[in-house]
Amino acid sequence: MSKNFHPFKDMAENAKAQHEVDKANLQAAKAEAKATWEEAKLSPKGRQALIRQQQQQQIAEANKRKADAQARIDFAQEHKRD
Repeated sequence: MSKNFHPFKDMAENAKAQHEVDKANLQAAKAEAKATWEEAKLSPKGRQALIRQQQQQQIAEANKRKADAQARIDFAQEHKRD
């Protein structure tokens, strides 16, 4: 065994890191639940505004994916094997 190999220390560090991941995921789930609860109380006009905001976000995300794909296409075409 290597001098630098400390299985119990590694396990402890991994457990601590996983705890941080779990904690962050729990906080995110709580925030999402609260957002859903607040959205349920929206007026019809507020709901329409939310839907429009979500649609604009989806369009922006799709445009970014499209631009990323085009960059990959351009890179691949520039570096083709002859």
